[in-house]
Amino acid sequence: MDSKLSFRIVLRPEPEGGYTVIVPSLPGCITYGDTVEDATKMAEDAIRAYIASMKKHGEEVVDDSRTLESVLNLEYV
Repeated sequence: MDSKLSFRIVLRPEPEGGYTVIVPSLPGCITYGDTVEDATKMAEDAIRAYIASMKKHGEEVVDDSRTLESVLNLEYV
């Protein structure tokens, strides 16, 4: 039986082009893509590989479905 998992990804534009993708709930799960679409696909592949490794090592897989997210805007002087 397959389970649906949700993971938040953060795409950061790079000065030289492309996007670095970070999966905050999976430490060290970072990838890159030339476009948003490519970066998102690369993130899917990286998450699948990360989860496979977790399962192989008997680790619990916990997704982001209950994560609350907020953006703080701070004035910088």
